[in-house]
Amino acid sequence: MNTSQGSSPPGPRPVVDEGPAALVAALEEAPSALWFVTGPEQRTVWANARARELGAAPYDLPVVGGRPVADLVASVLRTGRPQTLTGVLDEEGPPVTVAVRPLAAGPDPGAVLVLEGGLVPDGAEDRVGDAPPPGPLPDVVGEAQLSLLPPSLPLLPDVRLSGSYHPATSARAAGGDWYDAVPLGHGRLALVIGDAVGHGVPAAAAMSRLRGAMRSSALHDPAPAAVLGALDDFAAQMDDVQGASVFYAVLDAATGALAFAAAGHPPPLLVHADGRTTYLPVAARPPLGTLPGAATPVSRAQLEPGATLVLYSDGAVAAAGPPPSMGLGRLSEVARTALTDPAALDGEAVAGLASRIAAGLLTADGRPDDVAVLVAHRRSRSVEPLQLDLVAVPSALPAVRRRLGAWLTALGMGEQDRVGVMVAVGEACANAAEHAYRDTEPGPMRVTAAVDVDGVLTVTVHDEGTWRPPDRDPGDRGRGLLIMRQLVDGMVVRGEHGTTVTLRTRLRQSPVEEPEHPVGGTGATVVVDRAGGSPVVRAAGDVDLVGAEQLRIRLLEASHGGTVRVELDLTAVTLFSSAAVRVVLAVAAIAESEGWRLVVHAPDGGVTRHILEVSGLQRLVELR
Repeated sequence: MNTSQGSSPPGPRPVVDEGPAALVAALEEAPSALWFVTGPEQRTVWANARARELGAAPYDLPVVGGRPVADLVASVLRTGRPQTLTGVLDEEGPPVTVAVRPLAAGPDPGAVLVLEGGLVPDGAEDRVGDAPPPGPLPDVVGEAQLSLLPPSLPLLPDVRLSGSYHPATSARAAGGDWYDAVPLGHGRLALVIGDAVGHGVPAAAAMSRLRGAMRSSALHDPAPAAVLGALDDFAAQMDDVQGASVFYAVLDAATGALAFAAAGHPPPLLVHADGRTTYLPVAARPPLGTLPGAATPVSRAQLEPGATLVLYSDGAVAAAGPPPSMGLGRLSEVARTALTDPAALDGEAVAGLASRIAAGLLTADGRPDDVAVLVAHRRSRSVEPLQLDLVAVPSALPAVRRRLGAWLTALGMGEQDRVGVMVAVGEACANAAEHAYRDTEPGPMRVTAAVDVDGVLTVTVHDEGTWRPPDRDPGDRGRGLLIMRQLVDGMVVRGEHGTTVTLRTRLRQSPVEEPEHPVGGTGATVVVDRAGGSPVVRAAGDVDLVGAEQLRIRLLEASHGGTVRVELDLTAVTLFSSAAVRVVLAVAAIAESEGWRLVVHAPDGGVTRHILEVSGLQRLVELR
């Protein structure tokens, strides 16, 4: 409907006394659409100018996020409970929010509606509700979607994973596709891909809740029938999640056994080692929350060594246009082509496999919908453990770096994580070369590296020399243990029959970027006091996110990577953040593994003491 300057469509007009005339006049010209309806028939008692542009009668009310606003009003009139709905106006319009609140109006129940956002100003020539011109996905939607996808994927010795999300080229269509991979232990992986209802930021938010519910359910009971049943119950209680589609599978990485089920989602593609492609049969089941109590048939398949499983969202098939068979054929062709290149399955190259498949589906007309792809490739053969027998001399270190670097690359470890492990191992080898055989002839040094079925990397550096505890204040030297402790997930030093340094870290498909700290200073001061028998780390002020990082560095520095007993004094702390609690937990765990207990001074009855007690830290530290 076109609107003209100074005119309004016909409809109920306000009839008021002179007293509240100014208020009603303001409501009449308000930028939001306002309705007041009453009775089971939703009779419109009053509507302002914006509302009359959209329709004054109940059956004229718009559709938002695929749901008629009239249905929302009926629910509020029936239950007396307020409701809010966010979504796209009339399927192709801008995003809006509708709030419906009960409001008494004589003997019949009444409700007031407020529709905000996306409306065209007075005098605009385009019809209210016209869609914005196609264009790139707005940053806010794209950033919201990408931030809710997993920042990294598990890296197992027998299975390589790759994930990719490409937003639709139209802002109206983007927002709800997602994927995830969850380690379940004993070499098992949960592989999931889905599509939430709607588009834009609301769809991304729905996706986030669905993904969180999936992870919680999978860690409780990973069986496909149990997880889909739990998600079905969850979606039935969440309007914006109801109708979402999902494919869920459990893969045994060592054997290739696959158990899977789907709710309203297309079947996965299996590319065999010889290049043949097959779409695995999936028993039809309604989308989540649409048919409570629906059975969940579970199917099974086998991934032979060298086979690749490709999970995808609807957008991957829609990219080629109708009919669906054309999209499925195109996906098979693109995946087969991507996998025939041997280089695509070497080292870090596998990480980009899903992105190459998604990019291959892009046509000249762009992507009509989001495209999410998750690829699981079962290795033809596992990477064998590494063992290096060397002499503990500085000249042996280049060989360790070269051999270990090549071995980690073959695993597919990302460069950032790979460099971190190599630096930590280099420090351990350098310590052995410099200190193990001091005043004697250099002796043997053995370096071993292996990955367990769940993707945990263990590297050991063993020498047969004599362990020397670090000095209490080594100055700029002797900080190798501190460096190692910060570069891996865990480190243990044993001094029996020589010295063995064991480094452990969980492998992941891509590096996780550390969040940037806020610009500027922090209200905390953290110093190391070495005047007494044991070093004491003293903190004061507000230990926020930045202060927590200072606390971590000082505790590791004072304890020489956790090998020397220290105490922590929080007497002068005025704010103790959750980040600071995590630091104390981590250092306390290191202390326990090294055979000592962290002493923490916090005033009895103070806020810091209360936070430590609520966090359960008294079981790991000695509170004084």
